[in-house]
Amino acid sequence: MKVVVSIKQTPSTTAVLVVDGSGNVSWDDPGGKPNVLNPWDEYAVEEGVRFKENHGATDVIALTVGSEESQDALKTSLAMGCTEAILVTDPALQGLDSLGTARTLAAAIQKAGDVQVAIFGRQAIDGDTGQTPVQVARKLGWTPLTFVSTIKEIGDGKITVERLLDDGKETVTTNLPVVISTVKEINEPRYPSLMGIRKANRAKIPTWSAADLGLDGGAGDSNVDWSNVYAIPPREGSVQMIEADSVEEQAKVLADKLFEEKVI
Repeated sequence: MKVVVSIKQTPSTTAVLVVDGSGNVSWDDPGGKPNVLNPWDEYAVEEGVRFKENHGATDVIALTVGSEESQDALKTSLAMGCTEAILVTDPALQGLDSLGTARTLAAAIQKAGDVQVAIFGRQAIDGDTGQTPVQVARKLGWTPLTFVSTIKEIGDGKITVERLLDDGKETVTTNLPVVISTVKEINEPRYPSLMGIRKANRAKIPTWSAADLGLDGGAGDSNVDWSNVYAIPPREGSVQMIEADSVEEQAKVLADKLFEEKVI
């Protein structure tokens, strides 16, 4: 069985992004913090490695679309236990929205050949759309299994998983191949071993271009404009504390004020 784990390199959650003189956020200056493997994707990588350990996967391929700098996140994935890594990078694939990224990833997964499972993290912490896994499944014509918290069984061309819902859990069985998006309840990501880090640092990661994927003209025009990313403006006005003898009276005063302001 061949498994692909789709990952992304994102700003660190501890990065302090710099706002320029026009009020725009500078993505090129992460406050001295290096970019990292998207935290949600750590769970996807861990589950991909567990496919190798527990379900007989022969190849676990970390895959990303991005710049040359994204090799750092791929090397983290290799250090955690992925067997291969592939970087898709091309000027024609810059500034993609989630749909363009999905087209590119789907083409890369098809080029990898004989993939039975594609695993994604729940979402990326920079875009936060969570749409890419389902869009990739649509492009491939595979079954999407979202918010997966447990891989229960794999065999005879089928997979059974447990999905985490708002009001409980759901067990689903379907035919392979599938696209899985994971939640943090699925596992506890391992720390890369020293041996894994040394091996990953020596690894030569192959790069695929748009032409390699049959996307010479790009993956479609992006519908997202990132040219004006700005910090949230400070809230105007002052905070007013509601004084009363009881919680009930405070609630009544608050409700009256909300009616006055036509909030409710």
